[in-house]
Amino acid sequence: MTFLLNILIVVALFNVIIFIHELGHFLAAKWRGLRVDRFQIWFGKPIWKKEINGVQYGLGWIPAGGFVALPQMAPMEAVEGKNREPGEPEEEEEPLPPVKPLDKIIVAFAGPLFSFLLAIVSAFVVMGVGKPKDTVESTVIGYVAEDGGAYGKLKVGDEILEINGKPVRGFLGSASFDSVRESIMLSEGDKLDFLVQRAGAELSVTTEFNIPETRWWERKAMRTVGIWVENKILVNFISEGGPADQAGMQPGDQIIAANGESLRSRQRFTEIVNGSEDEAIGLVVLRGGEERPITITPRTPTNVEVAKPMIGVGFEVGDEFTKTIYNPGPWEQIGDSVRMMRVTLAKIVSPRSDVGIQHLSGPVGIGGVMFDMLSIEDGWRRLLFFMVLFNVNLAILNMLPLPILDGGHIVLATLESLIGRLITVTAELRRFLMRILNFVQFAFFFALLALFLFITSKDIADRVGGGGGSGPAAYEWPSETP
Repeated sequence: MTFLLNILIVVALFNVIIFIHELGHFLAAKWRGLRVDRFQIWFGKPIWKKEINGVQYGLGWIPAGGFVALPQMAPMEAVEGKNREPGEPEEEEEPLPPVKPLDKIIVAFAGPLFSFLLAIVSAFVVMGVGKPKDTVESTVIGYVAEDGGAYGKLKVGDEILEINGKPVRGFLGSASFDSVRESIMLSEGDKLDFLVQRAGAELSVTTEFNIPETRWWERKAMRTVGIWVENKILVNFISEGGPADQAGMQPGDQIIAANGESLRSRQRFTEIVNGSEDEAIGLVVLRGGEERPITITPRTPTNVEVAKPMIGVGFEVGDEFTKTIYNPGPWEQIGDSVRMMRVTLAKIVSPRSDVGIQHLSGPVGIGGVMFDMLSIEDGWRRLLFFMVLFNVNLAILNMLPLPILDGGHIVLATLESLIGRLITVTAELRRFLMRILNFVQFAFFFALLALFLFITSKDIADRVGGGGGSGPAAYEWPSETP
């Protein structure tokens, strides 16, 4: 029931977002005296429709947005579909009164404006109820992978101060995209320059980066150097009958050393366990404020296809995150959302970045993120802020000066105003120009549809088979890694 309820919430929010955007166009058209033929959520031929006061309201079959059909604006039949049944003859169109270019601009701008207003309303709600901070404020390295670009250069215990000459704030989660993880992922050029503090002194370190291989139907992986922030190895679950249980380990134990090596990350401890099949490991655990030695021998599960040595424990994860609830102001939220959008678009167009169009998300990916948010603690608070971010992005994207988008309509209305002042447009020339415009709209729609399908395929790959990573395995007892 919870699963179905969360799906219904996601679908409902999507439709609210689309409805508010299109409501802006609708109300502005009514205000400026334009004729409104249709108000439809989703594109394509309607699967449901009803006419009220001369306006056909409907639901299309392509779940990718919505529209208000305004015949006095640019022709949009390529997107909206013709409003008649198959075989039905075309009706003789009534001549429409001319509309001022300013009225067209107002109507086109109203959609992004309403999306932005919905973002502001959502931001005030977030300010009232708060949202989790979800940041890792430490920049001290706790783990360096042997197959990462930073191996042998950065070290456990290094505190990262700058990347490529820019100060970093935290290890991840910064709304300004200036944390360690985001700075690496969004970096440009062939190498990364780190400024770290090591043993009380500042040191410059240059590393290479890795881009993990993915299959052709998956998204290209982002840049990484194989490091993670320090975290505690705190046991919260012991599998009955497993090696940890037999060795006397208890929930609440904190593992601080293995085979004489001081440990500062769960990742490093997992490596040690995975490489010690049937070999005893001498651990030091912190229990009740006292250090205690424990000897444990990992074993490999026998009832899974791909197995690694394990000890049968579960760890308390996420201690490195700051999860306090705070109440950001509306303009701080709007500013963060605009900044995220600006940085994302800049990285996509930069030839020195590995971020591309494929890293954007379509309705499937966005819906998946919203669903995931509802599935975790305080997810509803995160979802409210996501409404701010999504509506700001929707407003900005729709203002791009491209055919079909609202920004394209504004450009066309502006050009119409300028041409009308310079030359007299005859009826024949107007029809010719409208045919050209309809062709451009048609071509751009199919280009946009192809892009939509491409991004959606990546969204689906993320959900059903992406990553190729191994999950928790069992060892004849219910266990978690390692």
